[in-house]
Amino acid sequence: MGMTQHAEPAVTTPPAPGPSKVKDGRTSERPLALRLLARPDVGVFLGAVAVWVFFLIAAPPVREGSAMANILYQSSTIGIMALPVALLMIGGEFDLSAGVAVITSALTASMFAFQLTLNVWAGIFVALLVSLAIGFLNGWLVVKTGLPSFLITLGTFLILQGVNLAVTKLVTGNVATDDISNMDGFDQAKKVFANSFEVAGVQIKITIVYWLVFAALATWVLLRTKYGNWIFAVGGNKDSARAVGVPVNFTKISLFMLVGFAAWFVGMHNLFSFNTVQSGEGVGQELIYISAAVIGGCLLTGGAGSAIGPVFGAFMFGMVQQGIVYANWNPDWFKAFLGVMLLGAVMINLWVSRTATRR
Repeated sequence: MGMTQHAEPAVTTPPAPGPSKVKDGRTSERPLALRLLARPDVGVFLGAVAVWVFFLIAAPPVREGSAMANILYQSSTIGIMALPVALLMIGGEFDLSAGVAVITSALTASMFAFQLTLNVWAGIFVALLVSLAIGFLNGWLVVKTGLPSFLITLGTFLILQGVNLAVTKLVTGNVATDDISNMDGFDQAKKVFANSFEVAGVQIKITIVYWLVFAALATWVLLRTKYGNWIFAVGGNKDSARAVGVPVNFTKISLFMLVGFAAWFVGMHNLFSFNTVQSGEGVGQELIYISAAVIGGCLLTGGAGSAIGPVFGAFMFGMVQQGIVYANWNPDWFKAFLGVMLLGAVMINLWVSRTATRR
């Protein structure tokens, strides 16, 4: 063989230390402020604080404890629904039927118990089954057909809207259900779903406690469980998730059923708070739930978000909704205010995300 092989030295000579350690963009550590801004819930927290301070100045009654209790109650009824809607969005899907599904559950419980003269808990149980079935149907149609969840749940939204009105008129002869406050089990159910308690002379609705407990539970699920990893995985790239063994269909269907469960819970709160239900309510609420999730930092494309962000997003909605009343402004401006707030939140989130991830 004419070629000569040269043995490599066993130990290489370490490079001489330079005057300073050079860092490139991939290894340099970002400042703490940028790392905090990269979190999806920090931007909405700052926005919620800004809105709160604004109405503290513009509407002096907001400074009272009873007014803040009303604001938190309004926020809780939005926030309980915004939480599963946010998880569904992180999983890459939408549910436009969430608003009318709340009314469907309340109508089912009320009419089933009243017309058959049963204990109201029988109606509550049937309403839970109906709500879970609606969520399952939405999820099953999405995973089996491959159609966008926007189209599937838009169809469900229209179906439920029509069924709510038509069935209520057919059964009761009116657009509202009968008063169930004198039926068996009503007082016990009211204590579970629509109770209140006093703290320092201020009446606190129990939905505020449920809201915070559900938010803590959702945060734990997202950050500490395998199911939370599945949600992020299917929302990021479902094909890649399926390739590594994530049960994509189960995850998506269960997320839709979770929205159904929340719709049942809020529907029961509405029913036992007011004793009767108007069949035409709920339309438009789905956009508020989705907006709270988007303002809370959940991406419309899925795969990113948190459970804490929608809590602040719901608080901003409740704050604006009640703050306008306490400020004696024309409530007709409410939707316009919300639209500006939504656009502003999306723009700020985009700017913060780009700034925080820029090297």
